[in-house]
Amino acid sequence: MEKIEEQFSNLHIVKRSSEPKEPTYLLDIDTSKTVQEKKGSLVAVLCSNGSIRIYDKETLNILREFNGYPGLLNGVKFSNSYDSVYSASTDGTVKCWDARLASEKPVQLFKGYTSNVFISFDINCNDHVICAGTEKVDDDALLVFWDARVNSQGLSTSRDPLGTYSETHSDDITQVHFHPSNPNMVVSGSTDGLVNVFDINVDNEEDALVTTCNSVSSVSCIGWSGKDYKQIYCMTHDEGFCWWDLNHLDTDEPITRLNIQDVREIVNVKEGNLDYLIGGLYHEKMDKLFVIGGTNTGRIHLMNCTTSGLTHVTALQGGHAATVRSFYWNTQDDSLLTGGEDAQLLLWKPGTVEKMFAKKDSMKIASSVHQRVRVHSNDSYRRRKKQ
Repeated sequence: MEKIEEQFSNLHIVKRSSEPKEPTYLLDIDTSKTVQEKKGSLVAVLCSNGSIRIYDKETLNILREFNGYPGLLNGVKFSNSYDSVYSASTDGTVKCWDARLASEKPVQLFKGYTSNVFISFDINCNDHVICAGTEKVDDDALLVFWDARVNSQGLSTSRDPLGTYSETHSDDITQVHFHPSNPNMVVSGSTDGLVNVFDINVDNEEDALVTTCNSVSSVSCIGWSGKDYKQIYCMTHDEGFCWWDLNHLDTDEPITRLNIQDVREIVNVKEGNLDYLIGGLYHEKMDKLFVIGGTNTGRIHLMNCTTSGLTHVTALQGGHAATVRSFYWNTQDDSLLTGGEDAQLLLWKPGTVEKMFAKKDSMKIASSVHQRVRVHSNDSYRRRKKQ
């Protein structure tokens, strides 16, 4: 634990993004998996205006911007083997752009069914399958699948679905996350509180469902952790946290490793307070799961996760001036990217001397944006505090 505390607390800001023409909240971050000769890594950021900005990772200069017109984009993910960037759109498509081309036109378009509104998605580790989750329409909340392989024989940029799962969620599917190394395993989370694990190599939905876990609240974030990534964790919109072990499915051991109804009530942070959760990070080298949270004034908290609970490790401050919405931690070089409601993308690196940057003020953004961005609920916290 001392090592991770030292690594995290040793991070300093080396770059702030340039001021965009249109300030927005930065909701999600991914980085390119390939580094071409004489060309650096790219960073893709989902913005609250429904667009994706592509940055140069080292300079944080904005290179280009893609939009989901006529829909708004949700989620951002680079291909594992190409510089292709994907996002799900509320217009019922998943779009793919070449991140190194200035053309705003997607190079591939994965079409859903009529009335599909996609709010979550992922592409599996071998880039063969895309899965997207829909808002509930009528009585349907669907997981839709496509073949994402590049077909050298067909030049069509448009793809129709392979099929859907329709029986396992009863409300908006807010999260889809493929296993980091097994291309057939995928986990989904919904506002119905359910977290479902599937093996898509099995023919039908009923048999493909490996297990269902219940968070008892609306799911805001899910991920894989543990040795061989056989554990899953979940965060909820009212700042709950759950952690399950799939190794115990066929044993008498309980599958639940940890279940916290409201993290804000039980974690004692060393400085200030904890207002919300941002996401999780499984550190392979250390075989530890960490939870990232923050304050409304921009401080970032790192917590260690064990079966005994969440323990505050350390905090980062002096970077953001408002709620932090997204992060990407590169465990290879221990660098950190963070994005916030102050419209800033920050690059943190260990051991470097922090340059003098002016801390940006919090932003006031038009109300249309607030309809799309994640809202952290304080209601349950305040209600229990009064009791």
